[in-house]
Amino acid sequence: MTMDKPFIGQDAAWQEWLAAIASERMHHAWLLSGGKGLGKRAFARAAAAELVRQPGHPMPDVETHPDIHILDHLPANDDEVKKKAEGKPYQTKRNITVDQVRGMIRRLAIKPTLGDRRAIVIDPADDMEKGAVNALLKALEEPPAGTYFLLVTHQPGRLLPTIRSRCRVLRFAALGPEQLDSVIRRDAPQADAAARAAAIAAAQGSPGVALDIVEHDLGGIHALMMRILQRGDPDFALRGALAEEMGGRPARDRQLAALELARAVLVQQLRDAPRRRQLGIIEAYGALTTLATQAPTYNFDAGLLIMEIGGLLASAAMPREAAR
Repeated sequence: MTMDKPFIGQDAAWQEWLAAIASERMHHAWLLSGGKGLGKRAFARAAAAELVRQPGHPMPDVETHPDIHILDHLPANDDEVKKKAEGKPYQTKRNITVDQVRGMIRRLAIKPTLGDRRAIVIDPADDMEKGAVNALLKALEEPPAGTYFLLVTHQPGRLLPTIRSRCRVLRFAALGPEQLDSVIRRDAPQADAAARAAAIAAAQGSPGVALDIVEHDLGGIHALMMRILQRGDPDFALRGALAEEMGGRPARDRQLAALELARAVLVQQLRDAPRRRQLGIIEAYGALTTLATQAPTYNFDAGLLIMEIGGLLASAAMPREAAR
């Protein structure tokens, strides 16, 4: 009997994982690959728990089980460590560090504690420092018996080919409208039918984006972003409206959600755009990705940030507006 999955969709990937666990020669390294917000984080933790679960025992607590090691972004400094301990929102470091990976490798010298399997989750592997990547490569080349790696990646192209070549790929597909609706009903039950419909239309199959739209009330911002992409914004009026919709002192989470939403709408535009427009969309997407990596740790002015987002969307509009 397997655990109740904490995610919706990705049944094909889950069945592939269960079949691998049951096989006699399970691959030691797995790449969980797909767009951001598809449920890879929850999947990785569920997969790790299923891997180390002992027959006849309840499902383990992923956060405390001695044979599950999760490497993700640490708090940015001592003050943020205190916030995390108090259950408050906290800022994280930009990267997964080489010290984190080396610490994990030292643990591999000891056999698993409660069984014969150990799970290492790196989330996301895209954000490892160069030294961390090199250290991980050595572990992947000579993995200890019973050790299995799950590398969450939003952009597998950012990983070294030598890392990718040692991993079996689990691909994560976009969810359908009914699956997205189920996610929203489960995780944001306060959302009414109109809010759910708007989130589903904007999310392009990503439950993470859909939940951000609902939870951070981004419906109006999404509508303005789409108008900018359709019309451009030569007089800055739509960018002004975007800043007003965002609010004078928006929470950091809402700013980050707006960044992810802007990237999502560009991906949506790229799929249907004529070739002459694609370069502008790709350039804007790259700039937004840079902003998204900087925003969690940089102290950007909220008003300037949303104007920058609007400007990048305007640069990708048809007809293309020169970036300002």
